[in-house]
Order: sequence, then C-alpha cells, then structure tokens
Amino acid sequence: MNGAESLVHSLLKSGVDTCFSNPGTSEMHFVAALDRIPGMRCVLGLFEGVVTGAADGYARMAGKPAATLLHCGPGLANGLSNLHNARRAATPIVNIVGDHATYHRPLDAPLTADTEGWARGVSGWVRTAVDVRTVGADAAAAIQAAKIAPGQIATLILPSDTSWNEGGIVAEALPAVPTPTASPNQVEEAAAALRRGGRGIVLLLGGAGLSEEGLAIAHRISAATGCRVIAQGSNGRMARGQGRLPVDRVPYVVDVAVKFMEGTQHLILAGSRKPVTFFAYPNKVQTSVPEGAEIHVLARAEQDIVEALARLADELNCPKVAPPDNGPRPEAGKGALTPESVAATVGALMPENAVVADESVSYGRGFFANTRAAPPHDWLNVTGGSIGGGMPMATGAAIGAPGRRVINLQADGSAMYTVQSLWTQAREKLDVTTVLLSNRKYAILLGELANVGANPGRTALDMMDLGNPDIDWPRLAGSMGVEAARTDTADGFADLLAHSLKRPGPFLIELLI
Repeated sequence: MNGAESLVHSLLKSGVDTCFSNPGTSEMHFVAALDRIPGMRCVLGLFEGVVTGAADGYARMAGKPAATLLHCGPGLANGLSNLHNARRAATPIVNIVGDHATYHRPLDAPLTADTEGWARGVSGWVRTAVDVRTVGADAAAAIQAAKIAPGQIATLILPSDTSWNEGGIVAEALPAVPTPTASPNQVEEAAAALRRGGRGIVLLLGGAGLSEEGLAIAHRISAATGCRVIAQGSNGRMARGQGRLPVDRVPYVVDVAVKFMEGTQHLILAGSRKPVTFFAYPNKVQTSVPEGAEIHVLARAEQDIVEALARLADELNCPKVAPPDNGPRPEAGKGALTPESVAATVGALMPENAVVADESVSYGRGFFANTRAAPPHDWLNVTGGSIGGGMPMATGAAIGAPGRRVINLQADGSAMYTVQSLWTQAREKLDVTTVLLSNRKYAILLGELANVGANPGRTALDMMDLGNPDIDWPRLAGSMGVEAARTDTADGFADLLAHSLKRPGPFLIELLI
C-alpha cells in the first residue's frame, strides 16, 4: 500500500467520504487511489475557489467535514478566499494540499511556495507529512482537529514522495475531542440579567444557537422574560420559516445597526461576538452596542451553545411554549422587481426544507421580513465578507443535503468570481436554482463611496459598472450546461421559479433589477 492509498482509506475510516478536487501533478497518486478504493465521492471544481467554497457549503449541511484536494501552494492560494469565509463560519474542512517531493523541494522549482505559511491564516491545524508510514495517522489527526468545536479548517500538506512510496499504514478514527460546557457562573450571570426583564435585555445568538433546537429554547426564554432575541449579521446556518422563532440580524449599515441596538442595557452572547462595524468610517462608531450596555457571555463559540441555553431556560424555570406562528405565507410578487417582491416570491414558492445560499449583498438586506413565514428552511450566509462564496456554497450544500432544493440568491458581481460553479452543478446534476440579481454594477461599493466620504468622478464610477459589455447570463450558464432564462418582472420571476422547482437539476434565472 502506498501513502495515497493509506490516506484515502484513513479518510473513509474517519467518515470523510466526499472530496472536492482540483488536482495537479503532485496529487496524481491520490487521484489514482480513488479508482482503486471505493467509497469516496470526488467532485471536480474548475477553480480552487469553487472547491473550497463547495467544501464549506457541504459541511454546513452535512454536519461533517469534506476533504479538498488542491495543487501545491498556489492552488491553496487560489482557494484562500472561500477558506476565509469557511473559517468565519466555523466550518470543518480537511485540506489535502500536494507538494513537491521532499528531496525536490530544496531545488526551488517554480511551484515551490510557503504552503504552510499560506495555510496558517485560515487553518486551526497545519501539518506537513514527512514519512509514508505516518500519512494515515496524519489524516486521522487532521479530521479530529477539524471537528473540534465549533469546527475549524485542518490542512495536511502531502509531499508527492510520501504519496507514492510504499509502506502506507491505515489509521483508525480518533475519538472526538469533547466540547466544553459553559461554567455555572456564565449561566448564573446571564440568568441574573434576564431576571431584570424587559426589551432592554438582548440575547444575541450565533452558531448552534440558531439551529432549530437552539431557537426553540431561545423562544422559551424570550416568552418567559420578555427579552429580545437577535442574530449576528452573518451566520453559517440559520433555521428559519414557519414554526421557528423569527429573529432579525444585526444590520450591515452602521446607522441602521445603531438604531436596531438602541435601548440595549444588557447584551447576552450565546455563541456570538459583540457586534462591530464591518469597516471603520470617518466620524462613525465602531460598534452598534450602546455605550454603557453590560455584556454577558453565556457561551463562547467553542462551548456547547444549545446546552448552555437549555441550562439557562431551566435556571429561569421557563415553561414550554407552542411554536411561534409567523403569520400567513407570503403571496408571490407582482409587477416590478423589488427586494420585497423577490423575497415574497421566494417565500411563496420555496419547497419545505429548502436551503437558501445567500450572497445577495446589498439587494438582499430586506429579504428576511418576507421569508419568515415561508415553509421551514435553512439559510446560509457568506460569513467572511469575501465575495464569490455564494455559488460554490450552494453547490456544496446540494451535495451535503441531497433531496433538498437549494436556492442561491446571488449578486451578479460576486457570481463572476466563481461562475465555474455552474459547470460543477451541471456535471453533478445538482438541484440548485440560482436567482441571479443582475443590476450590472457593484451596488454595494456605490454606497461605500458615500459612507467613507469619497467624492467619486467618472473614473471611480466606471470601476463600479459591470456593463460595457453586459454579461449575457443565460448564454453563459448555457455554455456550462445549465438551463437559464431572463425576466424583468415579478410575475415572470414567479413563473420561472415555479418551473425550476418542478424539474431536477440546476437552473439559473437572471433578474434584471
């Protein structure tokens, strides 16, 4: 058995059975091993940012890590943007990065790079294999590390000779590292704040606190104490829809966020962080939390958030409550395309247990209000602010949650970063509907020009314009095997969305907004 074969066997032993891949010469023995060893689903991405973003979406839905296979340091570098997003989402991923043979690396061949250095910025665990006999054990350690709560990226660098040499040894799965629980003092302090009662007490949820179970407990706490329950601005996965407590997110725009947090006297963090502004702006605050508000940490991100919420509810003797009624399901929009009509149409037509992959950027800031009474679904955000995450995330989510329709709410500018995702969706026959929000501009940057006090001229405005030439999305999608259509009305969108949801496989709808 060579090192590559021991690696594949060891990944499978630890439950990693999906690999998103863009291999090169250094990884050929791993690729060949996949032919000889059944059980690993290998998904090809035409760009490493698609590979890493898909691994992110997959793990968020599957609840376990996928592997990526990347070609040397530059291949890893191409995927760093979406690994940054995955790190912010606390997504477990195991990167397998090929490298030059150990004896070839000192010659400084063209692909020689500081692969470990590039990996450290996004990884919680980094190791370079040095001997074929330890490759399997290295893989098992990487998987164990990736699963450490709340989830992290583990990167294993594999010199090609440790892959092709004989003498590989298969490693058994290592035991999971126990998730720490909140201390009694954390729970007691949060309970003392909540006993004061009123809307000045705010419970800010993140991580598993936004799961169906976490939201149900938060609903009990809110019903018993009158506290507000809110969510971080961007979240890895959030349970939403009818029967789930509707929670608003901390807004992106500074002045809106300040208004949203106004009146907060006690802020209780459950798997979340104190809100800060996305950027610094001249003469603006850096946090939306009012000065003088007391902050209490119920559970840190690496602690068991749902267990802490349950203990808090017990401490407060919160009774059981009926699931919330979020009102009537919205009706599909009519007339002009607006953020409200687009969201209402999605809420009206999405199937039960859909997955929404949201990279709608500025156009989608109001989508939550008109989807809270939709059927139960999960909502995934691009968490790190690095654009180009939406399409790969949708691709991986469809593989991680088979049988569930994925709706990708996708800004056009961001889509061009990882448009190759469409090819993978077609190749894998994935049930993904891409709603392409085509305003043909970087609309968010037009707002940021004003926010930073810049005075743009023609050259600056041209840098925000995606026209000249216009991107023909139906033809572009069609060239990658994805059926597509275009509309400029809410009625047309409703017809196309309904059509896409009744057919298998990917479909793209360009909305001229």
